[in-house]
Amino acid sequence: MALSEQDERYLGRALELARDAVGLASPNPTVGCVLVRDGVVLGEGAHRYDLYDHAEIIALKQAAVAGHDVRGVTAYVTLEPCSHHGRTGPCADALVAAGIARCVVATVDPNPVVSGTGLAKLRDGGVEVVVAESELARRLNDGFAFSVRHGRPFVTLKAAVSLDGMLAPPVAERVGRKPVWLTGEAARADVQRLRHASDAILSGVGTVLADDPSLTDRTGLVRRRPLLRVILDSELRMPLESAVMASVADDLLVVTTDRALVEVERLFVQRGAEVVRVPANALGQVDPVAVLEVLQQRQVQSLLLECGSTLNGAFLSAGLVDRVVLYISETELGVGAVPFAVGQASPYVLQEKLTSVRRVEFPHGALADVRVSGYLRDPWAGM
Repeated sequence: MALSEQDERYLGRALELARDAVGLASPNPTVGCVLVRDGVVLGEGAHRYDLYDHAEIIALKQAAVAGHDVRGVTAYVTLEPCSHHGRTGPCADALVAAGIARCVVATVDPNPVVSGTGLAKLRDGGVEVVVAESELARRLNDGFAFSVRHGRPFVTLKAAVSLDGMLAPPVAERVGRKPVWLTGEAARADVQRLRHASDAILSGVGTVLADDPSLTDRTGLVRRRPLLRVILDSELRMPLESAVMASVADDLLVVTTDRALVEVERLFVQRGAEVVRVPANALGQVDPVAVLEVLQQRQVQSLLLECGSTLNGAFLSAGLVDRVVLYISETELGVGAVPFAVGQASPYVLQEKLTSVRRVEFPHGALADVRVSGYLRDPWAGM
């Protein structure tokens, strides 16, 4: 059923509420809800994990506090109301009990165990249900959808590359341990928004040794839990004075192998890092599959890769990259520069495999950086 102009407006408001709650709901999905009668909003809200109540309950409570009777209203919800008992009761039951007449749902629940059951409860309770199948609503919960359906984090590979498809200048041209910026401030600010929307960020010891990044979320936006910084370091070579180690705040996970010395591990732990050992692959490196298993156990649903060419190649070769975000500068780095990914074709060949491609330009002096993003694997496939 096509949505009316009013439906579009208030579903858009529900999506706005959900977007404002990004970083506050994980490991639950991000959801917004608006209750409307005759063009008047009676209650609205978004889910925040630490506050327990789901978006629908927050909206109902807000309406009640204001003295509104919600019988006969339309509820606009960005995700199918839940039908099961978890930390709270089913929202579908609560909406039926409140007497709402109509529910416009942006998208169904991606969890195959419960998908459609919330809609069924609403219909059985006499509520008219409209499902919009909103692409915007789905994108808000890619991590939740993929994790609940596939049992591992949804992996986004982010890279800034030169016009000729390289990551960094030749090693011989590098001076000290500091990053080389290929893109301008606007593109780098966009990267911070990617970090904020992720549960964890992953890099390797090679990047730490070369660039000494901090790998923090610098948006200034509130998060429910710190951005988990994950460093793969098969022999624990990361300097104790590195920016990552110097800023530990219960947010650093170092994944290593049995090649690492126990005495060095002890020093890492004393500095506040958590160290986990996993099997090495055939090359003696940390196994990416094992890393994702560790992160899934920690309720990490969305993982952002900000790696060098070795780890980019390892994750791509293992088929573990689901989305790609490339920031392309006008700079050319030339022969001998660091490639985008070891064992892989240029990022431009990879770009040809992406679906749902989006292109955005960011000002950079007289030129512009271009962001190209798309999916190698649709987290909602089969819905």
